[in-house]
Amino acid sequence: MSDQLDADRCWFRCRLQEWGQGRLRYFPWRHTSDPYHIFVAEFLLQQTDAPRVIAVYNSILEKYPTIDDLAEASLEEMAEILYPLGFHFRSVRLVQSARIIKGVHDGRIPDTEQVLLTLPGVGPYMARSVCANAFSQPLAVLDTNVARILQRFFGFKSTRARARNDPQLWQEAQRVAPENGVGTWNLTLIDFGAMVCTMWNPKCNICPLQERCNYAAFRDAQSVIDPTPTQ
Repeated sequence: MSDQLDADRCWFRCRLQEWGQGRLRYFPWRHTSDPYHIFVAEFLLQQTDAPRVIAVYNSILEKYPTIDDLAEASLEEMAEILYPLGFHFRSVRLVQSARIIKGVHDGRIPDTEQVLLTLPGVGPYMARSVCANAFSQPLAVLDTNVARILQRFFGFKSTRARARNDPQLWQEAQRVAPENGVGTWNLTLIDFGAMVCTMWNPKCNICPLQERCNYAAFRDAQSVIDPTPTQ
């Protein structure tokens, strides 16, 4: 069973890496290695669709070009800038984190998951994403998209109300990741979940994983039992 699972992980990884060539979405924070820019982007991306973040991301970097500048922002100013994204608490935590980074970490974005997790509003996904994208560390991430892909393809069944909080799925996300280029790998999974393996009406007919996907096999079996098209 273990050998087969390892083989499936390798196949899964190779097929998705091939799919990601030339297909990943463009966002400005994906084309920088500046830790500050990536930190701001990841803060804004929490529970928010990426296209909605672009304008706010650009506004923050224009008005506060460095972490020291951001640390001097008033909570009222930041709340106004982030208003289009909702989640008022996020503006407070962003400024609080900037002040801690300036005062405690000499204005440098921490480069370890453990230290990042001590900052207000920073959870495991954000900490690992910053480490992977800003510091090229081989840390995989797990969000709703990634959890859905892993469960569908491998047939995993999370017992958690929110699969993205399942420690076993976090472990699997790390196991299936490549040894190098994990930042790009993370983006590939996220985009694949947004573009192909969507929550509703996944595009199984064009999916490069359908040949070995547990979910696709189940759908095919169901269509044989009940060939009536679903609405």
